[in-house]
Amino acid sequence: MRLGYFLSSEEHPAPELVRQARMAQDAGFEALWVSDHFHPWNDEQGQSPFVWSVIGAVSQACDLPLTTAVTCPTVRTHPAVIAQAAATSATLMPGRFHLGVGSGEALNEHITGASWPSAQVRLEMLEEAVDIIRRLFTGERVYHRGRHYVVDEARLYSRPDKAPPIYVSGFGPRAIELAARIADGFISTNPQPDDLDHYRLHGGRGPAEAGVKVCWASDEESAVDTAHRLWANSGVPGELAQVLPSPKHFEQASSLVTRESTASSVACGPDPKRHAEVVRQFADAGYDTLYVSQMGPQQEEFFQFWADEVRPLLAG
Repeated sequence: MRLGYFLSSEEHPAPELVRQARMAQDAGFEALWVSDHFHPWNDEQGQSPFVWSVIGAVSQACDLPLTTAVTCPTVRTHPAVIAQAAATSATLMPGRFHLGVGSGEALNEHITGASWPSAQVRLEMLEEAVDIIRRLFTGERVYHRGRHYVVDEARLYSRPDKAPPIYVSGFGPRAIELAARIADGFISTNPQPDDLDHYRLHGGRGPAEAGVKVCWASDEESAVDTAHRLWANSGVPGELAQVLPSPKHFEQASSLVTRESTASSVACGPDPKRHAEVVRQFADAGYDTLYVSQMGPQQEEFFQFWADEVRPLLAG
């Protein structure tokens, strides 16, 4: 299985993300994910740079392929604008840029004052948005008047020779079945095989990619402290993560997530066997690429640890 690095826009400013992209390449990681947010999940994370500026800078800093994980092309930003941003990014990274999309969260999408739709409507919007983006990628002049969007005589002039693939994230049966119908590849964070099996069962094609967060530190307790302080929101269950509108609401919900829960669900500390086991879980589930993200500031130490201690275990 290919290993990539997951750039966390919620934790790091743009210059630091570019630096991490270079370090990831130097450490032997083979690809990049980058998150696309307007807000972080909580104020402790503390950042949220504009992803398309970051992508432009990363394109000039390293040679790794990059996927947005994930962009919501439905509420905050019109799909025609996402198509232009993705096409331009693909000209900067020929053959190396992939557009990852999903139905989004109110956390990022409510900021324009638009109402946050139900899950079913969000999936309808995503399907229509992907169709618009694909049509614009062809270079044709697009006129579209659909259920959710209007595109009035739009054409992309700056395009790559080959349109970037569109990967779709899916959590829950309906979202996974939509991904199977419209995607060039599947995105998830679930280490169990059920979601990927459901995607393939419904005709899903292309690569399957997943992301996971870990926390290296010289001792396990301090790593758990960092993971819980920054990413307790990862323990917020189900639909709640899609409907809460602000970092403060996530902080309130995350107060119900115990430190013990974080310690049991995240690979924390300096034991390379525990980190390698995370990779094996996703490999056993059938994913083609796993993107790993280090929680917290100790990025240099993380990359050294993975190069020197984790990779040899995976090669064995």
